Amino acid sequence: MEFVFYAVPGIIALGAILMAAEVVKRSARVSRAWNSGLTAEGRCLRTYTTTSGHSDTLSTTLHHVYEFTPRAGRPVRFEEEDGPATTVEGDIVTVHYEAARPEAATAHAPRPYAMAAGTVGLLCFFGVIVAFCVFFMATAHSLFEDDIFNGMP
Repeated sequence: MEFVFYAVPGIIALGAILMAAEVVKRSARVSRAWNSGLTAEGRCLRTYTTTSGHSDTLSTTLHHVYEFTPRAGRPVRFEEEDGPATTVEGDIVTVHYEAARPEAATAHAPRPYAMAAGTVGLLCFFGVIVAFCVFFMATAHSLFEDDIFNGMP
């Protein structure tokens, strides 16, 4: 029975850590593209939405597929989530990219302070989740050591 009090919060904490790592990775990718100084004219090829959740809490995400030609010369396509809803198929956009990795481009306008604030906010949120899980496991451990659950069936 003790295993459940360690495994469930451990899995939740691991999930929060993995999501935090993904947030940092995405933020770093976009920052590198913005800071590279390389831009190109791109075209929005397609927009679509995806939905997730249940009937009570549906979440809709807007996706854009862009294509641009970097200085290297070969066309590059990439997909990006949460772009502006005003960008539609055929629109011309400014694409920011790294010379070494043009497929990791972004069409988001540079907003480094907003992105930093969002990243820090999400990392704090995931940190609170991990801290709560560790606190829960430590509390459960101390209760099991004190044999408080000893008489339970």
